[in-house]
Amino acid sequence: MLPADAYLTEPFVLALARYLGQKQIANFELLQYIAQVAPETVHRAVRYSGLVLHQYSERLAEVERLAAIKTAEFSDFIRICRKFNQAHRERIADAEAHQSLLAALSPLELLTYASLYAFEHLVPGACLHEDQHADATVRADVQEIWYALNDILVWKLQSSTDDAFQLTDDVIGRSLRGHLSPFLFPSSDFPKAREDIYRAFEGLVAAQVELNSFLSRSVDAFCYDDSIRFEFTDDQLAIVEHDPEARRAWQRNGEKLARLHNYWLGRALHELAASGMATTQIGRPENQELNQLAFIKAIRTQLQLTEVYGLDESIWAENGLRVDLFQALLSLELMAAFYHVDFVLPYGKYLGETGHWRQALGLLAMEGLLQGMQNRFPITWSDRAAKIENIRPWTVNNNFPNGHAKAAEAILDFWTNDLKALSNQLRAGGPVQTPELFERPVLKMGRYFFQLPWMAVVQNNASAALNNLRRIGARRPDAREETRRIEQRLAECFEERGFCVCLNYQPARTLDDDPGEVDLICMRDGQLLVLEVKSTFLRRSMRDAWLHKTTTLRKAGLQLRRKVRAVQEALLADEDLAHTLGLENNTVMPAVRGWIVDTSLEHDHERFSGFMKVSVEEVLIALRDDRHWLNDPKVWFSNQRDRLDDALPESQVTSTLYPNGFSGGDFIDVIEQQAVWMG
Repeated sequence: MLPADAYLTEPFVLALARYLGQKQIANFELLQYIAQVAPETVHRAVRYSGLVLHQYSERLAEVERLAAIKTAEFSDFIRICRKFNQAHRERIADAEAHQSLLAALSPLELLTYASLYAFEHLVPGACLHEDQHADATVRADVQEIWYALNDILVWKLQSSTDDAFQLTDDVIGRSLRGHLSPFLFPSSDFPKAREDIYRAFEGLVAAQVELNSFLSRSVDAFCYDDSIRFEFTDDQLAIVEHDPEARRAWQRNGEKLARLHNYWLGRALHELAASGMATTQIGRPENQELNQLAFIKAIRTQLQLTEVYGLDESIWAENGLRVDLFQALLSLELMAAFYHVDFVLPYGKYLGETGHWRQALGLLAMEGLLQGMQNRFPITWSDRAAKIENIRPWTVNNNFPNGHAKAAEAILDFWTNDLKALSNQLRAGGPVQTPELFERPVLKMGRYFFQLPWMAVVQNNASAALNNLRRIGARRPDAREETRRIEQRLAECFEERGFCVCLNYQPARTLDDDPGEVDLICMRDGQLLVLEVKSTFLRRSMRDAWLHKTTTLRKAGLQLRRKVRAVQEALLADEDLAHTLGLENNTVMPAVRGWIVDTSLEHDHERFSGFMKVSVEEVLIALRDDRHWLNDPKVWFSNQRDRLDDALPESQVTSTLYPNGFSGGDFIDVIEQQAVWMG
């Protein structure tokens, strides 16, 4: 048997959680023994395993047997698990009851009702509200509805056959005449609007939002949030907070994301002004402001993707075509600008005039028909050739003044989600990296490409690009090289600050250990940093963040412990390494620190095997000493300005992180004290 304190360690808790999460092996006697010596370990392992959602699990039955034997330690815990399980089953049943009312709808018809729903419930709050404080209050609700709509589409794809994606002009026409036109053009010439289906769809959205909210706010909190515990007050569960600082750390990550959004936008604005593009006409004069903003946003995302995630100026799409990264990003931003100008703004005007969302949509659609039969419906579609032609003008450059059709084709495929292929994967079972609506917003069914104007305007295009590449496209041929590029560009930033840098150092292997490649070793002013670089994607749930912590970051800490030890030994034995780091004549061993440098913000400044984890962006900002871009955009300028093409003020108010000048020790202090985020 292990020593008693071994059962309390984090590795053992995680190992027990893996046992509880599997079906093949049973060992109740061992579980019973662990419950005797370390009952809290069993509590945590049950939480981490997610058994709370698996009513009929044999492992949960084992824990219930423990409750019968050790009543004091486990009876309330099992009662809590049963309460969660019951609540989960009730919400699943409610969602399935609403799904049954919509079972006969095709994916196209489901998207039609989703678009009607979005223009009634999402667009007014997310796109048309002028009160910025009100926008902040509705943002969370909009996001919850967004996730619910995505889950509903996935459900429909799981239950659809290939025939549902064999669309023709006649099929699309019949579908829209039966499910869209009656809402926009009520007339005796059309069937009556299917109010029953629309109300059922509203009910399904509400049920899905409730289910998702329960999972994210209650179940995930119970399973993965160690800063709280659940207790019964009479027959109701209540949350008791026992580690406010840990809970606050999760909230700070959201605040950091918002400030980083400001940072990259500010950097992009500065790039635009420095390039001379601020005075260049982009598109039609009447759309100059929105087109210029689209240009700035594309620069913003390109800067983030290249400097933080290691992307190159062009990337391979899944169809084998090379895609210009900036053109791909700009095309998405210009799509959003187009839908904002030609759909959302007129809709807002008509909504104000009529006071009713259906009448406003009808007037918007009629306006399009009167202006050369343009599609101004809440869902748009075209075939491949037409879609490529629509994108081609956005690929104009010096070499191709009229745009480039092949480039447009590559961009189209880069942003396309083939719903038939995804449906087949979902029905086949097994793990599927399901693209969320915003990650690949052009939806392909048959030979037609559909877009949802409301989605193009509401979505965060920077997140769409990042997760399209880093989550959905994690196995692209470019991905490994991009990780190398992150390390290389970090090395260049350290070198620009006077550090001696050794990139991708391979310590000597021994009979007992192979430390593996050391990503970066940086030396300046008697301070030596050993960096383990990790590249991932944006996560949205506490569960995803916990998995990142207990897998990638935990492993990185173990790797770094071996690598730091190997580097310390190599400094004495490897003359080439000592020379590269400027230590050949130095008899004093430098102070050695190890950092995990990760592209994500989750679990920032926590320690893994004793080593601090910090984000790539924080390191870059500290090296560049430009944290002023983290501020709200209103403080970037010394006075009020109305035009984006005004140059940045020369007297930019900056607050240096290094008032006494840059040094290796001061840089380390800035990172360890989180000074980047202060002020």
